[in-house]
Amino acid sequence: MNKMNLRATAIAFVLSTCIVWRASAAGSIAIYWGQNGNEASLTQTCATGNFKYVILAFLPVFGNGRTPQLNLAGHCDPSSGGCIKLSSEIKSCQQRNIKVFLSLGGGAGSYSIASVQDAQNVANYLWNNFLDGSSSSRPLGDAVLDGIDFDIEATTEHWDDLARAVSALSSRGGKKVFLSAAPQCPYPDASLGNALQTGLFDYIWIQFYNNPPCQYANGGASLISSWNRWISSIPKTTSFFLGLPASSSAAGSGFIPAATLKSNVLPQLNKSSKYAGVMLWSKFYDEQTQYSSSIKDSV
Repeated sequence: MNKMNLRATAIAFVLSTCIVWRASAAGSIAIYWGQNGNEASLTQTCATGNFKYVILAFLPVFGNGRTPQLNLAGHCDPSSGGCIKLSSEIKSCQQRNIKVFLSLGGGAGSYSIASVQDAQNVANYLWNNFLDGSSSSRPLGDAVLDGIDFDIEATTEHWDDLARAVSALSSRGGKKVFLSAAPQCPYPDASLGNALQTGLFDYIWIQFYNNPPCQYANGGASLISSWNRWISSIPKTTSFFLGLPASSSAAGSGFIPAATLKSNVLPQLNKSSKYAGVMLWSKFYDEQTQYSSSIKDSV
């Protein structure tokens, strides 16, 4: 082999190594699903290949003596057992190596935690009805979800106790319970500030929308500043996601056109080892814009 061929081979090796590194270092997309009956099914959502995390929204009623109620909008009626059909769809997603979470709370619901004991009671309910426990009334059938998401937008007390109680469930054996949270971008989050300081959350998808002081504007300086504060202030968590609306109709403000996201924002976030990807609200809006498809290769 002559010197020219040796040099070409060396260059090809370096390039291929860089390509492999970039692929392994690439971020992922998380998507909220469940609040519009006109969106694709759970199976179809996972079959797109665009998402690594799917968050079922929501369990909006629980705690303080309330009977927990699942709400998946037009997809199914949990009160009649209609959501049990989703069990096979959840398993289909998991077979594709996609983690499926149940989201607690949301912007419109009736939920609160009254005490440490109430936190334990709610955690036990989640364990027996959605996780690796057992119950005769599991709303989603025998599918075992991968984790619990905290999308808490009301009250401030005892969410840290709930995080500890849910996290401790993993010690019972069986499948690990992952924790995720969707705080608003102003730091610290008004509802989840104490909970996030426990260091128990595996994934944090920060909502950079409906929050003008820290969402994208004028080149993104305020967003980047807020992002840097988040990733430097939460202990232990290494997976932070940029939470965005998937269309301009999905939120009151904060939508970032795909081209702007790819050119102005993601290259800056990628500088951090804690950057893990993008979270989108929600599957219904993503179908209108194909936003996830347009950003997937750049996330």
